[in-house]
Amino acid sequence: MEAEFTSGAYPYQLQRLKAGTGPTGPKKVLFVSHTANFSKFNRPFMRWFMEQGYEVHYASAGEEPVLDCHRHFTIPLERSPYSWNNVKACRMLQKIIRQERYQLIHCHTPMGGVVARLAAREARRQGAKVLYTAHGFHFYQGAPWVNWVLYYTMEKLLSHWTDCIITLNEEDYQLACRHFHTQVVKIDGVGVSLRRFHPLSLQEKLALRQTFHLSQEDFVLVYVAEFIVRKNHRFLLESLNTLRREIPHLKVLLAGNGLLLDEMGRLARDLQVEDLVQFLGYRRDVEKLYQIADAAISTSTQEGLPINVVESMASGLPVVCAKIRGQTDVIQPGRNGYLYDLGDRAGMEQSICALYQRPQLRQEMGIHNLQDVQRYSLEHALQNMEGIYLQFCQQEEHAHGTSS
Repeated sequence: MEAEFTSGAYPYQLQRLKAGTGPTGPKKVLFVSHTANFSKFNRPFMRWFMEQGYEVHYASAGEEPVLDCHRHFTIPLERSPYSWNNVKACRMLQKIIRQERYQLIHCHTPMGGVVARLAAREARRQGAKVLYTAHGFHFYQGAPWVNWVLYYTMEKLLSHWTDCIITLNEEDYQLACRHFHTQVVKIDGVGVSLRRFHPLSLQEKLALRQTFHLSQEDFVLVYVAEFIVRKNHRFLLESLNTLRREIPHLKVLLAGNGLLLDEMGRLARDLQVEDLVQFLGYRRDVEKLYQIADAAISTSTQEGLPINVVESMASGLPVVCAKIRGQTDVIQPGRNGYLYDLGDRAGMEQSICALYQRPQLRQEMGIHNLQDVQRYSLEHALQNMEGIYLQFCQQEEHAHGTSS
């Protein structure tokens, strides 16, 4: 499947790699993730490689088109580590890598990372560089023991076949440095566009609210997340009857698709809170949801570095979320939001009520978030990844130069 190609240009200068061809033909880079939807996080980096003269390919399960690449390979990657399709995907990807002769392979998502690194072993022996971005290890403080047995063992083995592991939070970084057999770096997330995510004036906010049938009096919470178990929507829905007693005009916007979407819709009806909640499905305009909200909520139980929280910060919203890895990296309690202990329903409810009762505090936290989010900007992420890409692409060029 060929994906649409669109070029991109940035308003700032980045160091350039030497364009042209490698020793085996055009320079090529491959990005891999188990889901094509994940490619939206990689698009800025894919465009950067194009600007350096590289041919950019993508491999995923192919459930939707991938933009900003020259070729998109569909392979039967699945999220579950127990699926036989991942074995098929590994064989297919190994053949693709052998044929295309990539200079660099950058893999993402747990199963994308497993399959790509297994498939790239031969290419790596021949000089290709293999990078893996861990968007949140499945083993972490408080994780089930089975996660440590399966995922930790797998990642430790795969680290032997990885040139660099890129982590997004302090806990993952420290763990990888102590236990894995490769170079480890930490960056401040995959980057959020501060052009796209930004607050509106009060007049603009109220005008936009009308398009969502919301009034000035409504206190609006927003949660953008896939409807899967770890995003824990149930925890929020089961708190709404308590919250409505303290917040008369409470409204909750839930954006996202997922296996549990219908189940959560039924739960809202069973709890008789459907009048408080808008299930908005998958949205391409989530920036508007943040712009009409008063605060952001995340009930997730596991994160790497949460993109929805960073988007909320960029939109000038205070954030209420659990005290877990990744979220503790970005939220400072009392400064730009509140952290509640995982499973502490009363703590979450009290934090939301505190924001409702103190509009001035919401405003101050929003200002702090606009300051704090600068380090998580797309520009900053590009600069971080540029340094990593340059290091390994130049290593690959040098290896071929010395061997020829």
